[in-house]
Amino acid sequence: MNGTEEPVLLHTVGRAAHITLNRPKALNALTHAMVRRIDEALTAWERDPAVETVVITGAGERGLCAGGDIRTIHDDVRDGVGTASAAFWRDEYHLNARIARYPKPYVVAVMDGIVMGGGVGVSAHGSVRVVTERSRIAMPETGIGFVPDVGGTHLLALAPGELGTHLALTGAQIGAGDALLCGLADHYVPSTSLRHFVDDLADLPVRDVLDRHVQPSPEGELAGRREWIDTCYAADTVEEIVQRLLAQGDPAAKETAETLLAKSPTALKVTLVALRRARRLGPLENVLDQEYRVSCAALTTPDLVEGIRAQVIDKDRNPRWSPTTFAEVTDADVERFFTPLGERELGLAGPDTTAEVAW
Repeated sequence: MNGTEEPVLLHTVGRAAHITLNRPKALNALTHAMVRRIDEALTAWERDPAVETVVITGAGERGLCAGGDIRTIHDDVRDGVGTASAAFWRDEYHLNARIARYPKPYVVAVMDGIVMGGGVGVSAHGSVRVVTERSRIAMPETGIGFVPDVGGTHLLALAPGELGTHLALTGAQIGAGDALLCGLADHYVPSTSLRHFVDDLADLPVRDVLDRHVQPSPEGELAGRREWIDTCYAADTVEEIVQRLLAQGDPAAKETAETLLAKSPTALKVTLVALRRARRLGPLENVLDQEYRVSCAALTTPDLVEGIRAQVIDKDRNPRWSPTTFAEVTDADVERFFTPLGERELGLAGPDTTAEVAW
């Protein structure tokens, strides 16, 4: 395999070290080997005094990263007990936490194009998060019978009002303006300026590069929908959220209710509880510990395999969820996703998780 075929490309230019996700045909979807390679690079660069900034980009024209390689997860769960998937998530979530606490500026220079799921995990925990007019950011897990992970429930729990609940349940894609509003990004740089932005990081401090290239962001859509989003998603149950959306009279609210009714009932109920608990859990590491319990529990339910089958294997877009209705998903069914794992816990939470990264 030559260098151009490596799934993660690494190089340094001046004061900047670069990670390029290099599976453009798969929209740079993350594999376990890629997660390990990124972690190894971060270890080396953390100890290298010549490296002052870490930059992550995606190869190709379509985006940074579409998420984890869910075809592999589908096959693992279908053919076995999900052991490989649990091992992948363990290393991935550790990487997400490491990115959030990395002692050097971890610059996501290109949250350009599609950034979803695991792509959010390797970017939105960074210290400098740049979006463009091409950015399409989402946590679309409920559409495959899964729950937002990679610290997604932590990030969305911090969004203003109930915007995070809306994004977590619907899996809606948002652009640059809404990503900035929701706290998933920090700065807007036009896509035509990205090459110069990245090039300047070789010679200049991050703040100087930002001053040179950041521009006002285009306006998003969510601010104008805050009233009905905050009212509807403040409900205690998914059923009531849907009822409130249908009763709003706003066509966008009605369309949102229809979107939710097509998702996995189990995934929606678990996501709502996970997000509400994330608001009280504090540091990212605590939330990742919870997400790992939820993700491992999802491996034992039928909806994850069925959701991936319908969306990316057979592509019939007609998942047969089990159970099929909200009423059939009991509180006990939901609570099972949060059961401690004993010796299999992720174990990220600790006394140092509240430390601030200064740079």
